[in-house]
Amino acid sequence: MCQVDEDYHNQLHQAEVPSVSKKCVKCKEAAAAVVIRAGDTYCRDCFKEYFIHKFRAMLGKNRVIFPGEKVMLAVSGGPSSCSMLSQVQEGLSQNAHKKLRFLPGIVFIDEGGAVGQSVEERERTLAELKAVFKATGFPYHMVPLEQVLDLPSSVVVTGPSPSERPASAYKEAVDHFIESNCRSCLTPLEPEETSLADFQSHTQLLQQLIGSAKTLTAREDMLNTLRQHLLVHTARTKGYSKLMLGDNCTRLAVKLLANISLGRGAQLAQDTGFADSRYGDIVLVRPMRDYSAKEITYYNRIFNVPSVLIPSLDSKTTEKSSIQHLTESFVTKLQADFPSTVSTIYRTSEKLQTACKSSSTADPCDRCLLCMCTLDIAVESASAFNATLISEQLSQTNLSGATSASIPKQLPASHWEASTGPCCSSGGGENCGKTASVGGCCLPAKVPETSDLRSLLCYSCQLTVKDMLTVEILPQYILSEAQRRQRRSQMKEEISEFLLDDADEGD
Repeated sequence: MCQVDEDYHNQLHQAEVPSVSKKCVKCKEAAAAVVIRAGDTYCRDCFKEYFIHKFRAMLGKNRVIFPGEKVMLAVSGGPSSCSMLSQVQEGLSQNAHKKLRFLPGIVFIDEGGAVGQSVEERERTLAELKAVFKATGFPYHMVPLEQVLDLPSSVVVTGPSPSERPASAYKEAVDHFIESNCRSCLTPLEPEETSLADFQSHTQLLQQLIGSAKTLTAREDMLNTLRQHLLVHTARTKGYSKLMLGDNCTRLAVKLLANISLGRGAQLAQDTGFADSRYGDIVLVRPMRDYSAKEITYYNRIFNVPSVLIPSLDSKTTEKSSIQHLTESFVTKLQADFPSTVSTIYRTSEKLQTACKSSSTADPCDRCLLCMCTLDIAVESASAFNATLISEQLSQTNLSGATSASIPKQLPASHWEASTGPCCSSGGGENCGKTASVGGCCLPAKVPETSDLRSLLCYSCQLTVKDMLTVEILPQYILSEAQRRQRRSQMKEEISEFLLDDADEGD
């Protein structure tokens, strides 16, 4: 214990704070230009070598991208995705030490219509990004988010995944790529641009769709889902097999905590892992997941990597405006005082694995209609999820005081309010084909109700749809796929007694 009369003869030594006046920890000669962490000081040349090596080591360690494959880079204009574009451009240069061997393309999703930007502001942003993309020499595609309203239903259907290749196949692919000398494959194609005037009628519909969510949390989640659907559709139609995202370590740490708060704990392995194969034929890859936002900012500033500032839904909002924004504020403030916060959360995400069957092998009807992950609602009857559903059913009553469970799912509440007599159709037993909103008394099953969609959604997406004013405003490709799955489920129920179970097949 501390003694009052104890003499302290040894002087206390002050802890040394790293500064740029020190020498580089790698070459031990040049003066340090960057302090990444305590004790990690690098000069300009060593920092560049360290940054490039980390990117290529991430791709080489996982070996997901094979030589000669077409890889689409999803560039949002932010520092992380622009730094990823710079690394790919550096890796394909003639003097690169370990050259990258895939064929890159660029895609940019213009979200200006969803955040309320004017046409002039959107065109100005596109012009800045076009200059950046042209300097790379890669083919690029600039797609407005309004195009998501015209997507086919195949977007939310898992494509046929390629068969797994043995470990020796990677080396064989490298040798074949070197022998064939695929430099001609890197010839830039004609860039594809879409005029904003072609989608002006869709802009208002897109804004209504995003605005139908009552909370900013649900709006951000819906926007992220629509963006991902459009990215996957663009990659499929253009012949790309991999989609490279610019999520960095800081962003993934925020995403992990935010997704747990949003009820996406079962999907964390897909949402934060290096490779995500939920779409089957298109694999999402995150090569920037080892970089912190601080490292990327330093690299872009020192080596003049251009980026474009684009407003988002949470721009100029308070930190408590959404769960995602609040989590980001919490993590960044904690990181300022405790520098190992982000790395600790990130290392935790690396150890996560899903207990259910993988998304690439699951039945299409066992996936969420929006996020395409394996459904997590098949739980025990004594679970907290089922308790929540029972409590919600008991609290919901119709106008007459009866419970909502007594109302058939095929007939929404608007039908009971509008239908006061026999059917207006001549046959009396047939649907008139008109909805209640246009004066008819019958509502065919053209638009699934919220209660019908819940069985097709994971828990987190159920919360997002629950915050929406109506499901009728969802894009048509989602509603069409919902109808197809419901018909398939109904047909399976009708013939269930004639089907063999897996246990019976084994016998």
